[in-house]
Parts: sequence; structure tokens; C-alpha cells
Amino acid sequence: MRLSSLGHPADSCDLPLSPAGPAPAAPAWAVRPYAVLRALARAGFGSGGTDLHLQGSLTAAAGLATAEPADCAVALAVADVHTRADEEPDRERLARLLARALPDGDDALRRAALFARPGEALLTTPGGRRYVPFDPAASQERLVLLAVRGDPGKRAAELARAVACARRAGALSAWPPGRRPGRSVLVLLPAARLTAVRASVAEEFRGRGRPVPRFLNIAVAGAARREE
Repeated sequence: MRLSSLGHPADSCDLPLSPAGPAPAAPAWAVRPYAVLRALARAGFGSGGTDLHLQGSLTAAAGLATAEPADCAVALAVADVHTRADEEPDRERLARLLARALPDGDDALRRAALFARPGEALLTTPGGRRYVPFDPAASQERLVLLAVRGDPGKRAAELARAVACARRAGALSAWPPGRRPGRSVLVLLPAARLTAVRASVAEEFRGRGRPVPRFLNIAVAGAARREE
């Protein structure tokens, strides 16, 4: 298998296709893609080898988890190549394959990447999944990602202060974008209060000499797909 990444141009690698046994040494960025490719090969996708080049536009500073969506993108791309032209890859099968290959990952994020629908929230349960209407724009609301910056050891406390400030300024609710603690929260607020919430949070952080958190507009979009 030949793996390369635009973000790590000096760390391209050729790794043996060994579906079983211990994984060979690999650059840190390539460990997860290689685990996905090995699992796909065991399932019959790419058993003859794969050339994979990765490019991502989101950095860690954005505050969003990118590992699980990247896993899904790799799995969909490789499975699509080895699926009949008149068929779609079996996403349920790929979800199970990824859960086995990377059991420490966030399965809810994977399922969001694989099964999301525009204008709906995906609720995952042990028995399956269901959808409920969730279209902030239709109800004159906005969904934004609030990401703090600065010392990693202080992120939890800074995030809590940012959320409290946003709520005082009119935010309706806030929740993490994944199960792992991080630097960001999703915030739902009335569209008319967006400027006031941003200004209030910025003023609070500037007043303490802290880096102002970033705000990123979020759309309730559909699942991962091929861009023609």
C-alpha cells in the first residue's frame, strides 16, 4: 500500500499489505488510514493493494474532530472503487467494519458522516438510528461552533466560561461535537442574537487578556458523498 498526505509531504510511505498480524511501523498520520485499508482488504476491498493520497482542509485549530470523518472518507472511496458501477457501497457494512478496525473511535461521529441527512438530527441508539427534524435556519436560529484557543491545559475551564457567557447573551443551548473532550462546543442561538453573543464572548476574553474564541458557522448537511 502506498500512502501519502498533502499535510505531511515528507512522510509518504509504502507499507506491506498484511491483513493479519501486527501492523508495521508507520508515520503517525498514516496509522489510522492503514488500519482502515487493512480492514477493507480483509473484507475484499483493495486486497491487491491501494494507492491513497489524503488532503484535509480542517486543522486542529478549528475545534472539530477529523479522524472519524477521514476514516469514513477512506472507506467509502476504496469501497466505491471495488463496488459495481450500478451499486452504492454498503454503508452499514462499512460502519461495522470501521467499528471493529478502530474500536477506540467515536462511533456516533462515524455514523453521522455515513448516514446524516440535511435538515435532520441523527439520533443513534443501541438498537439503531432515527431522525428528527432539525433545521435551525427554518426556525430563525443559527448553529455555530465555538472553539477556544490558548493553553491546552486550560481549555476545559475556558470553554465553560465561553459557554456561560454565550448563554447570558442569549444562546439557547450548547453541547460538545463528539464524545471526547476538546476545545469546542456547538451552540444553538437565535439568529438575531449572533452578533451579540460573539461580541459578549470576545469582550469577556479580551478583558482577561485571553485569545478570543473562534466562531464557525455550521450547516446541518447530508452524509459524506463523492463530489463529481
